[in-house]
Amino acid sequence: MKTESEKIQHRYNRLAPFFDGFLAILEGLFFKRWRKQLWTHVEGEHILEVGVGTGKNFDFYPAQAHITGLDFSPAMLKEAHQKAALKNIAVTLQQMDVESLCYGDNCFDTVIGSFVFCSVPHPHKGLRELLRVCKPGGKVILLEHVISSHEPLARLMKLLNPLVVNTMGANIHRQTLKSVQACGFSKVYLDAMSGDMVKLIVAVK
Repeated sequence: MKTESEKIQHRYNRLAPFFDGFLAILEGLFFKRWRKQLWTHVEGEHILEVGVGTGKNFDFYPAQAHITGLDFSPAMLKEAHQKAALKNIAVTLQQMDVESLCYGDNCFDTVIGSFVFCSVPHPHKGLRELLRVCKPGGKVILLEHVISSHEPLARLMKLLNPLVVNTMGANIHRQTLKSVQACGFSKVYLDAMSGDMVKLIVAVK
């Protein structure tokens, strides 16, 4: 029997060739602006991007930084490799599960991810891994969609969540901000750009 992680990996492998096209309208209208803001918080030379996907953040990579991008979907990484070659992006791409990172403690100045923890089966486990590999005083920066604070909409999102998970692999009823706050960071704050269902979270180790 497949694990939950394997099931989600399979869904993203299936979606990978169509992923950029499927989200193109949302990317152009909303997500690209949020991604640009996300990367303004990055500091340091050694950067880890988790859930690199097809490489939607490549355009915002800071010059001179050493960036490692990981994803647990080989099909998504294939798309990212092709995009990196096309755009001449210097990035080390690796297949890895965010819940079990193959890095030592205190390796990265900044750890960053966009719309990742909606798909992580055990988010607290993944977040603790990000905390572990981040250097003391470094940042974990996340752009995440979360469940609405408005009760009628929240109930609808919970009702629709099984359908969305089975088709897209993403949960739409997560409370990622609360999960980050419970993981032992010294400071957690929200970027002013954050809204009701999209949060730009900055956590300092």
